[in-house]
Amino acid sequence: MSSSAVVWDPAVLAYNLGEDHPFNPVRLDLTVRLATALGVLDDVPLLVPEPVAEEDLFRAHTAEYLAAVKQAPMVGWDVGHGLGPPDNPVFTGMHEASSLVVGSTLLGARCIAEGRADRAVNIAGGLHHARRDAASGFCVYNDCAVAISWLLDHGFDRIAYVDTDVHHGDGVQAAFYDDPRVLTVSLHQHPFTLFPGTGYSAEIGEGQAQGSAVNLPLPPATGDSGWLRAFHAVVPSLLAEFRPQVLVTQCGVDSHDEDPLADLALSVDGHREIYRTLREWADTHAEGKWLAVGGGGYQLIRVVPRSWTHLLATVLDRDVAPETALPRDWADHVRSLAPKAELPVRMTDGAGAAGPGFARWGDGLDDPVDVAVRDTRRAVFPLHGLDPDDPRD
Repeated sequence: MSSSAVVWDPAVLAYNLGEDHPFNPVRLDLTVRLATALGVLDDVPLLVPEPVAEEDLFRAHTAEYLAAVKQAPMVGWDVGHGLGPPDNPVFTGMHEASSLVVGSTLLGARCIAEGRADRAVNIAGGLHHARRDAASGFCVYNDCAVAISWLLDHGFDRIAYVDTDVHHGDGVQAAFYDDPRVLTVSLHQHPFTLFPGTGYSAEIGEGQAQGSAVNLPLPPATGDSGWLRAFHAVVPSLLAEFRPQVLVTQCGVDSHDEDPLADLALSVDGHREIYRTLREWADTHAEGKWLAVGGGGYQLIRVVPRSWTHLLATVLDRDVAPETALPRDWADHVRSLAPKAELPVRMTDGAGAAGPGFARWGDGLDDPVDVAVRDTRRAVFPLHGLDPDDPRD
């Protein structure tokens, strides 16, 4: 059993873009409450983060942008740098709250680098859209990029980043697009149909880093079986060839069928299977080192708390059985906040203990998911010495 660290402090709930904004921090509070009620966090010391130092923010952002974030609550809507529009509204204490989210993910990275844990998880992280000089897609500072950059300076020179959010991990890809030390892999809804409009299979990195950016754009309505088929058809072969020293994963759950902002069709059971697979791959391909962060997810009550409780449980090797009933105290608390909410009953969407099944790629099927798999494999596999048309690779 691997040692694991959980980073959490209610102070991260200050990253609040507004009561009516879809990126509502109540999803984090409900997750921790559910994980606690189910015993997932019993006797687990929760690591309390501090805001990240400014010099570490410069790993991913410009000084001009940091100044704009600090000034935004006083200057207002015209500060520029993507700050102010409905996606990225300005809020009081924005720099401090955003710095704490980055500090949370960086604390997890430090625990791994310093040998205090093999795995670490920060559900408040995963702000993968933030760019070097601009906010984007609800993300002010890019905690993923900062943590990866820090790891590169503290003993690691091969880092794999796997992004399972429904949106392309564009900010992280951009940060390391010409860096062969970082393999960025993103599975997401096709960019022709969803923000941010990037993440085509032809985006493969540049210069000596060609092949280190991997994108698998999936058609709308892809469900558990198609998503997992694509996942296994592309990612493990690349991890085996790249041999990362640590696996960093962005685990957004906006790929769920009930998510209001996107059009994939995964279930909570599919998410649980993703996490269990990532844990296996971290052990097999990344020396057991795994840093997991949250991300998107906008069905705040029915989906996010269950899916991320499964994430916490998986990182801690305390897997929660899908048929586990939701605790009454947790349900009563949710009803006190949202009396009309229709609550799930169990930690499953119905797949059962075996989880969602899928057929392995290479059986001759050529549906839209397989077309995406083929395009991605042909774009990047040869650059890693792999045969894109051989299912054994």
